[in-house]
Amino acid sequence: MNLTSEQIDALQEIINIGVGQAAGVLNEMLSSHITLQIPFIKTFSPDLVKQELELKLGKGKFSAVELEFFGSISGNAELVFPTDSAAELVSIVTDEEMEISESELDELKVGALTEIGNIVISGVMGAISNLLSQDLEYFLPSYMEGNIDNLIDNQQLEKHSTLVLAQTRFFIEETKIQGDIILIFHLGSFHTILQALQELDGD
Repeated sequence: MNLTSEQIDALQEIINIGVGQAAGVLNEMLSSHITLQIPFIKTFSPDLVKQELELKLGKGKFSAVELEFFGSISGNAELVFPTDSAAELVSIVTDEEMEISESELDELKVGALTEIGNIVISGVMGAISNLLSQDLEYFLPSYMEGNIDNLIDNQQLEKHSTLVLAQTRFFIEETKIQGDIILIFHLGSFHTILQALQELDGD
């Protein structure tokens, strides 16, 4: 689905507001100052998901936190990190040294990353809910690791779903860690978002 530049700008601004709120929560939790930025967003359809995500994220392994939402709009939201970025991020926020490894993060580290992901995703979805007047409910967040095929289950993607990729940059003191927010809107939900954006622009 092709969006106008005005729609892209409006959606990016809403997501930026959400990650800004999330950064505020993380700053209160942690001793390190954290800044989050969303430099770009892109939308695409399920038939291009693997090609687009591998182009943007690469073909390596990732750590991700997923939150399923439902209500006036429904879908899934994921915060995805390359494994080394995830390890570095958790090392900073837990104040412990971690060796970058392909093995699964231990229970403490999984818990920390899940909490961070939950805060960021909840901030973004909260901004969408509040600014676009959408009623949303959420399932508990879940943690997973794997490649693109593991993170995006094509069997769960509806034919007419719309995916939104928002690149996220975490600035923790002088460290730059990059993650990506993936929003999957089920059939009809993205049209609801576009209608709400149009109504917001008309106010």
